[in-house]
Amino acid sequence: MISDKMQGAINEQIKWEFYSAYLYLSMAAYFKDKNLPGFANWMMVQAQEETTHAMKFYNFLCDRGGKVQLQAVDGPPVEWSSIPAVFEETLNHERHVTQRINGLMDQAISENDHATRIFLQWFVTEQVEEEASVDELLKKLKLMGDGGNGLFMLDRELAGRVFNPPAPAAQ
Repeated sequence: MISDKMQGAINEQIKWEFYSAYLYLSMAAYFKDKNLPGFANWMMVQAQEETTHAMKFYNFLCDRGGKVQLQAVDGPPVEWSSIPAVFEETLNHERHVTQRINGLMDQAISENDHATRIFLQWFVTEQVEEEASVDELLKKLKLMGDGGNGLFMLDRELAGRVFNPPAPAAQ
């Protein structure tokens, strides 16, 4: 059984994971509008990952005997000042999600909730990868400057990204 406090925190995290998916879908639409299908693809894969994360939390809460209480998700922004600005917002958003995951872990530790701690470890590791991949792209964009050739080469590279669902947890 999961505590009421942890149940509430996980329900809040489900909302944030779905918001992340909405945010990345909005960014994908922005890139489609800019005729950058590779960047749009990269964001679509991000959106798929975030939906998967939300469902991992959803299923975990159900498995622990908790009650899923879906919450309203705010609409994301739809315009950005530049392509690097999109990735700056992405990095800031991922850092916010990392803080939220760390807060959940702190709560699980304080409650001596070992099952939730083990579950959250995957997300702690995932957030390191999420921040690093976005930071790498942002650094490439800053290095390129306003050069169109580099942008189109990076767009072609990002078009190759595919969604790889995480392996199911060992039973």
